Amino acid sequence: MMLRYALRTIRDRKGGFLGALLALMCAAALITACGTLLETGLRGRIATERYAAAPLVVSADQNVHRTTVKHKGNGETKAKHKAKPVAERAWLPGPTADRIRPLEGVRKVIPELTFLAEPVAEPVDRPSYGHSWASASLTPFKLTTGRAPATADDIVIDRGFAERAGLKPGDRLTVQSTGAPRPYRISGIAAPAGRGELQQQTSLFFFAAEAERLAARPGQVTALGVLPTPGTDLTELKRQVERALKGTTAQVATGDDRGPVEFLDAAGARIKLVSMGGAMGGTSLLVAILVVVGTFALSIQQRHRELALLRAIAATSRQIRRLLGREALIVGAVAGVLGSLAGLPLNTWLHSRFIDMGAIPANLERTAGICPAVVAVAVTLLGAWSAAWISGRRIARIHPAEAMAESAVERDRPARGRIAAGLVLLVGGGVLVAVLSGLRTEAASTPVTFLAVVVLATAVSLLGPLLIRTASALLAGPLRLAGFGGTLATANIRGNSTRMAAVVTPLTLLIGMTCTVLFVQPTLGGAARTQAREGTRATWVLAAQGPGIPSVAAEAVRTTQGVTAATEVVRATVRVGLDKYQAQGVTQAGLSRTWDPEVTGGSLADFAADPRTAAVSELAAEQLGLHSGSTLKLHLGDGTPATLTVAAVYARGLGFGDLTLPHDLVARHMDNPLAVTVLVAGDSDHGRLAAALKKFPGIAVLAPATADRLQADRQQENSEVNYLAMGLMLAFTAIAVVNTLAMSVSERIKEFAMLRLAGATRRQVLRILRIEALSLLLIAAVLGTGIALAVLTAFSIGMTGSARPTVTPVVYATVVGAAALLVLVASALPGRLALKAGPVEVAASKQ
Repeated sequence: MMLRYALRTIRDRKGGFLGALLALMCAAALITACGTLLETGLRGRIATERYAAAPLVVSADQNVHRTTVKHKGNGETKAKHKAKPVAERAWLPGPTADRIRPLEGVRKVIPELTFLAEPVAEPVDRPSYGHSWASASLTPFKLTTGRAPATADDIVIDRGFAERAGLKPGDRLTVQSTGAPRPYRISGIAAPAGRGELQQQTSLFFFAAEAERLAARPGQVTALGVLPTPGTDLTELKRQVERALKGTTAQVATGDDRGPVEFLDAAGARIKLVSMGGAMGGTSLLVAILVVVGTFALSIQQRHRELALLRAIAATSRQIRRLLGREALIVGAVAGVLGSLAGLPLNTWLHSRFIDMGAIPANLERTAGICPAVVAVAVTLLGAWSAAWISGRRIARIHPAEAMAESAVERDRPARGRIAAGLVLLVGGGVLVAVLSGLRTEAASTPVTFLAVVVLATAVSLLGPLLIRTASALLAGPLRLAGFGGTLATANIRGNSTRMAAVVTPLTLLIGMTCTVLFVQPTLGGAARTQAREGTRATWVLAAQGPGIPSVAAEAVRTTQGVTAATEVVRATVRVGLDKYQAQGVTQAGLSRTWDPEVTGGSLADFAADPRTAAVSELAAEQLGLHSGSTLKLHLGDGTPATLTVAAVYARGLGFGDLTLPHDLVARHMDNPLAVTVLVAGDSDHGRLAAALKKFPGIAVLAPATADRLQADRQQENSEVNYLAMGLMLAFTAIAVVNTLAMSVSERIKEFAMLRLAGATRRQVLRILRIEALSLLLIAAVLGTGIALAVLTAFSIGMTGSARPTVTPVVYATVVGAAALLVLVASALPGRLALKAGPVEVAASKQ
């Protein structure tokens, strides 16, 4: 019976349930999209290209490992093993192949070299790598025209690149590899046999000795491709190879596991997607709960009289709860199914945008299983039922006579439980803000930042009626200047504070979250650029449009008249223990002329004089317990261990990274050893430097101010991924604002009719509506801005040491202006529709 009555209620009050349906549907779509991203990160397939013809691939271990032993009280010990991936490719010792060749079933073992090799002055729309022609059979590549490289001056290019660049055998091609750019003669063009062109990379093949020189890893190989004899069982061969390699760190991969060996960036992108999908999904879920509860609360409030009448004719509290629960489950089921279906194309679009932005590679295939959709439907059902239960507790619990009284006039104040919960969340938000001010790493502070915004917005939701009444009292004086419309708007806001709070809550969340998203990165990036700007003593800065600046170019600058120092800078990620740290490698000669990191301990001169030393930021020193003279043990980019002595501690860690190491030490263990920038000191002019670099195309000579602007542009590009991820939640919140406003205004059709019967014109009613909307916008703007400012200030204190977050007035004004436009449109359109009916007919209709 209750189910039938619930269905009838939904059918007869479609408008009232449409808002809840829309909110739940958007939540389900968002959860499905985020869940599919998470699933792609966990199970997404990375197809191999270069190793397509090698059923078994042996590679180095791409992780650093740490084992901790915990001693229990009864004398037993428990060992815990952890592993974290390194940022650069780890290389195998060449003699590893000798362990595999004698095995039964092995036809051939092919060593592979993969290294940076980018064509200069030719269009390159994908990563470009160099290889030895001896390993061409791993794909396999076959010549389509020309001949194989016969000397160090020869090169074979893949057919796809040849067609894009319009190249043919006999042409000259300059290649920037790990050293100086060098011209080569194209001896042939090759293509994968029996398959299409490579989609994810450009392959350039060199003479074997030249490939070894360019790889600059004597005695090492990138991987080993194992070709089995025909009829060999691959599973058994894999077991034999693993036994032969026992005692080494080599890894054996077959099938789809070969893809991550070839594409390290794709393997890293899987980890990024898991983190991003989980963070987006978690934050989206919190936002969805807040929005959906508010929407259901407004929907039930609009039916207060109906539910009070049911109580008056002997409906029990349990029956009311069952009715609301069944209604919620029906709406939740429909919304969950529709939303999960809508979430699939949303995820497709999101995945393609991440690829376009370079956040994830195109060869990480999207995985769209049924699990995210099932979870979205389940969460939607649970959320709908919980929202209905929370929103309907009071109407189901109070005495029928009290329910009838409250259906006519709103209560003077919210329930004590609601106030108590709001105060608890307000305190909790304050605690999060206090914790945030003490967090000094981006990884730790980012989730706390957005959680604090949601918690404080939830506190505003619960304390909303009290805040609205307080604000209406403060606005009463200014609104009187607007005439009787302002007076009526004030009275309506104060008298319907619960309904108005349902509108203010998503609007507060929208403004607070948008400001936080938009100003977090500028706050951090601005502080980093300021430190870098203040710590750069160089007269000129060299920047490359291509893969980097070779050391020979820096040496050419050093010998230019007027140059007193040229500091090459490479940037990498290293691990100390299992913790990740951003590091830079710098050439140490003349360092004090180009760089001032604001040393607070030790001596920069000591660091510059000894290639076995390191300089660390104050944050890293604090986290690792280091000081001048301490021993620093770390793993370089490719996992190679290194032990250095701390020679200096500096304050400008945001601008220059947490660790500063000798250039050659860092560069030797990077896939791209070219400098990202070169700092030039002295009185040499632009013309002399440009002349010295004439034979190195793509290197620009910039003033430090220009380089700073380019760095700001790059930071903006890197922030686009975060803006896109958080933008989905903001779009959902904006929809909730429109939805809630439309529900709130459409409920007041009889109120508008009574105003018109009392003599108010349509224009005057719409003016009252605009005054109310702008008043609510002002309240939400103050609350949202206050939340964002508190959170951003705490973030700035923790990350930069300054209580001055970067807030751009124009951007802030745009946010508030967009919210104002949203509010005015969302209130005006349903208001005009509500005024279409004649006032007499509306007043005479049933309540």
